[in-house]
Amino acid sequence: MVVPDAALPARVRIHEVGPRDGLQNEKATVPTEVKAEFIRRLADAGLTTVEATSFVHPKWVPQLADAEELYPRVAGLPVALPVLVPNERGLDRALALGADRVAVFASASESFARANLNRTMDEALAMFEPVVTRAKAAGVHVRGYLSMCFGDPWEGEVPVPQVVHVCRALLDMGCDELSLGDTIGVGTPGHVSALLTALTEAGVPVSALGVHFHDTYGQALANTLTALRHGVTTVDSSAGGLGGCPYAKSATGNLATEDLVWMLRGLGIDTGVDLGRLIATSVWMAGQLGRPSPSRTVRALSHQES
Repeated sequence: MVVPDAALPARVRIHEVGPRDGLQNEKATVPTEVKAEFIRRLADAGLTTVEATSFVHPKWVPQLADAEELYPRVAGLPVALPVLVPNERGLDRALALGADRVAVFASASESFARANLNRTMDEALAMFEPVVTRAKAAGVHVRGYLSMCFGDPWEGEVPVPQVVHVCRALLDMGCDELSLGDTIGVGTPGHVSALLTALTEAGVPVSALGVHFHDTYGQALANTLTALRHGVTTVDSSAGGLGGCPYAKSATGNLATEDLVWMLRGLGIDTGVDLGRLIATSVWMAGQLGRPSPSRTVRALSHQES
């Protein structure tokens, strides 16, 4: 039953991260053709933005070592295919293949910056500046990921002003949009509201913001709804609830795209996603991985269909 809420956006763009963030933590190597088919099926389900891979050194994320082989297989799809670039070398590799949307990955906490990038927060920002500058000069759209916005496994609470500072730095260096990440899933609606209010007061346009919630404590949908009430219209999610973070062991799966679409559909919010096709895709991918999908909506509807 659809019951619209006039206080919410009419449309939400889903930034699908399953092929990159969802698969990066898998221990068994997923064949390149399976990844390519996953991306094709997600596009066929109506998702307009599908994060394809990361041009990170294979030593750090072995699962994504096939970026050069994978990207050309999906580059012709009629969807946006952003890729992660950790440094200038990664940008070079992405540009050589014609990528027109890239993302850098910053941290709102010192501990995670050191664990993930082996740098302080400020050193990481300094490393990203030439990446963003060169990407913009090449006419490429740049997304800035910001991890640990709501808590850090080593430091605990991350002060809101600290998050705002890094957000402003990323925007000032030229990022087109920012993704606010709750990497270990500790955020709650009041915290989300406080951060978005502080960002607005700091002059960060809500149109430049996306949210990226993990469901460690079951708060991802509640936090997403809070963000929508603040005017956010871009939400990151992962088909089937796949994913985690290789550098934060307490990080469980991402918000499942199917669970997000089910909630948005009930609110009368358009996503352009065919839920049946999306569920079929996640069931297929779960079969490739040899385990059931953690998405509640996938489990409920695939069970009904069977």
